[in-house]
Amino acid sequence: MSAPRLVGVLGGMGPLATLDFLQRLLDITQAQRDQEHVPTVTWNEPQIPDRQCALAGGGEDPLPAMLQGIARLNAAGATCIVIPCNTAHAWYAPLSAHSAAPILHIVDVTVQALQAAAQPSPARIGVISTRGALSQRLYQARLEAAGLDYLTPTEQELDTLFTPGCYAIKANDIATGGRLLAQTAEALLTRGATQLVMACTEVPIGLRHAAPELLALSVDPATALAQACLRHWRQG
Repeated sequence: MSAPRLVGVLGGMGPLATLDFLQRLLDITQAQRDQEHVPTVTWNEPQIPDRQCALAGGGEDPLPAMLQGIARLNAAGATCIVIPCNTAHAWYAPLSAHSAAPILHIVDVTVQALQAAAQPSPARIGVISTRGALSQRLYQARLEAAGLDYLTPTEQELDTLFTPGCYAIKANDIATGGRLLAQTAEALLTRGATQLVMACTEVPIGLRHAAPELLALSVDPATALAQACLRHWRQG
């Protein structure tokens, strides 16, 4: 008899985004009692060095701390692992190489969700993401491989809207962060996007507060990741 399935969550990047992911998992699980929910074990370490700073060349490498978290989750018996931080997937290859449990890739499950929810006319996807994730082409490469059209924030939008908005959410200033992230989304829509991917786990937190009407146009990678976790558990 196989061991029960257990979802491991490498969290802390940021702490609020981790809690939001766990809430998404709870929300999508159609359970009638406690025992029907997905079992999880979470390593929530906010001290993991900043991923955006590391990719910009001015910060400490977060890989050793993330590897420690992966080891803890494997030791706890995780049968799959998720990382509710898009930018952290720049280190996906070495993290996967050091994990006995498979690590679900947040961008892969998001692209699958986009393909499953294809609009009648081809969508132009506005990718709301960190500069670090964009520099690593985490979304661009997979969207291109899937034949999906997209656009990304300009350098000015990253500097004046997205980045300060993202860090405001991390500082728990949801009002300021939500306003700036909503402006980032509106800028992409103005430039021709017809659908949004909230490709930073702080973005849905901000938009739910400041511009909930945009959620109908948006795909949430954290929700796509939660759905993949639910499938993993039910397959067991």
